[in-house]
Amino acid sequence: MASCICASHSSLFHDRHYVSTSISSSFSLRNFKFPNAASSHKSLSLHSKASQALHQDAASHDPDANSLSLSKTRIWVNPNSPRAKHLQPKSPSARYSYLARLTESLNSCTPSAQHVSTILKGLRDNVSERDAVFILDKMTNPETAPFVLGHFRDKIKPSTDKEVILYNATLKAFRKSRDFEGAEKLFDEMLQRGVKPDNITFSTLINSARMCALPDKAVEWFKKMPSFGCEPDAMTCSAMVSAYAQTNNVDMALSLYGRAKAEKWSLDASTFSTLIKMYGVLGNYVECLRIFGEMKVLGVKPTVVTYNTLLGSLFRSKKSWQAKNVYKEMISNGVSPDFITYATLLRIYAGAQYREDALSVYKEMKGNGMDMTVDLYNRLLDMCADVGCIEEAVEIFEDMKSSGTCQPDSLTFSSLITVYSCNGKVSEAEGMLNEMIQSGFQPTIYVLTSLVQCYGRAKQTDDVVKIFKQLLDLGIVPDVYFCCCLLNVMTQTPKEEFGKLTDCIEKANTRLGSVVRYLVEGQEGDGDFRKEASELLNSIDFKVKKPLCNCLIDLCVSLNAPNRARDVLDLGLMLEIYKNIQSRSETQWSLHLKKLSVGAAITALHVWINDLSKALESWEDLPPLLGVNTGQGKHKYSDKGLASVFESHLRELNAPFHQAPDKAGWFLVTKEAAKSWLESRGSAETIDDLNSQVSGASTVALQYQ
Repeated sequence: MASCICASHSSLFHDRHYVSTSISSSFSLRNFKFPNAASSHKSLSLHSKASQALHQDAASHDPDANSLSLSKTRIWVNPNSPRAKHLQPKSPSARYSYLARLTESLNSCTPSAQHVSTILKGLRDNVSERDAVFILDKMTNPETAPFVLGHFRDKIKPSTDKEVILYNATLKAFRKSRDFEGAEKLFDEMLQRGVKPDNITFSTLINSARMCALPDKAVEWFKKMPSFGCEPDAMTCSAMVSAYAQTNNVDMALSLYGRAKAEKWSLDASTFSTLIKMYGVLGNYVECLRIFGEMKVLGVKPTVVTYNTLLGSLFRSKKSWQAKNVYKEMISNGVSPDFITYATLLRIYAGAQYREDALSVYKEMKGNGMDMTVDLYNRLLDMCADVGCIEEAVEIFEDMKSSGTCQPDSLTFSSLITVYSCNGKVSEAEGMLNEMIQSGFQPTIYVLTSLVQCYGRAKQTDDVVKIFKQLLDLGIVPDVYFCCCLLNVMTQTPKEEFGKLTDCIEKANTRLGSVVRYLVEGQEGDGDFRKEASELLNSIDFKVKKPLCNCLIDLCVSLNAPNRARDVLDLGLMLEIYKNIQSRSETQWSLHLKKLSVGAAITALHVWINDLSKALESWEDLPPLLGVNTGQGKHKYSDKGLASVFESHLRELNAPFHQAPDKAGWFLVTKEAAKSWLESRGSAETIDDLNSQVSGASTVALQYQ
């Protein structure tokens, strides 16, 4: 937190902190006259003189003022001198220690006027305002502080313009103890006694609201300032930059921030952190970086909170690859990471499937003695399921069970079952299911979906049917993802066992069952198939339409029904389930297949090749470069990524596409090579061999990166 020497009556009020809160959009900056730098210095000077005069006035009523004041004068006393025992009680340090002991007693005593009076009787009736302010400033007990205030008020009998000093000092006790309700009651008492609040009164109340996590209250008090004749100074307005940013009042935050930079107000790291968070919540990472850069240009050193906020923005905006650079800068600047740093990095790396980085952060946390949470363990295990890390997953699972701080929950067991299912470890998956049930957790649809995939890969069709019946017995309604899983199993199942799976699909989703029957039984009638498939796709949520389209195309390909595969792909394009698959520019025509299943991707490739052939036949000129983007990831249930399957298929087609060395997942070909190949193969196109390409690949929530 930043501090400043503000207009105050004593050093008590030099402790000015920033506040984070919000303000309604109807509240305008026009309500205030913001002080410029010159006027701020002027008011500070005048107020300092008033403060000096008040202290001099207090000193004139204190017979011990010259010898016992808390001034900057220091007198060294030789402890071996015969006069030491007479001089030391009158030294400033002795006075300071005496008042500090009184304050300690007041903070721990019973909150009553009698107890307070007994403790303070040593000051006699000749109490200075200086002593009163010192004691009230050190108070931390909000229950006792009002009695101490009342005692000093009765003894000193200050004028109302000086009484505000005592009230401001007392308000600090409520701020320290986070008792905002008590602070508001004390303010009401001020008004009842005719004491006019000043800027310090409001800044203390605003800061109290911030510390109590009451942003609306902070705004309320900020808006009250003009009605009491108080103009927010530069420090208060600087604090409000953070306040508006915290509640995403972007216009007010940026208006004050711009003024702060122009008039060179003091802004602390907390304010910049809140501005970064504001833009992070809005998903504008570019502005997050801009604010972060301006912070460093203005000479404000980023704190661990600043770096954590920036990493959090990266997590929300899915800019995973930049997290490493931010972390490296943090370490190079000597800022030590805390639990939030590690937890955010782990979430970023695990979500992006950065295996080595995620496991490195995990080991570093353990090495630093930090306890993992259930959520972090589950994120790591989920990543292991995605990238196929069996040994690491088992090690993390065992560490979790022996940690003593958290135990596996339903999601933990689900991830472990998925890890085993992804790798075809049937007995291990079944064993983890038994452990899950023994731990008091019922299998979820996610668990049962993983087991269906596991049994499907092992070609244990009867066990797939058994899992489906178990799902119904548990009262779980099969969702579209579960149905996609059944469709994928069909692409790996002998045709003589299709009936078992078709029955399950019909019970799970009648419309889907009808479409599948159409494909399996080879029924004729293109119009009828397209109609039923269209009705099916229009009946489900948009987020599951692409996985279902992928699965249906894969099934078509496995059944050697290329025309049906094209029908489903065409429906997907028409319903905008697949968007921007093709793109054209003057220099390159491209096919984008990143989020398609293997069957859907290869079907789209052949449609694209036909389109290129037609372009040549119509004398349309090709661009200098043609490219196919498959992405570079692999699905959790497939041994191969789309890129490797695609490369193999291109070789079978004798296509002149080659992987780009500097663009992962891209296959490129020049205009001349493409034209020569297209002319040599003619316009005929076949996908009879697609069945072998689809085998072993999954389309459940298929996402390639």
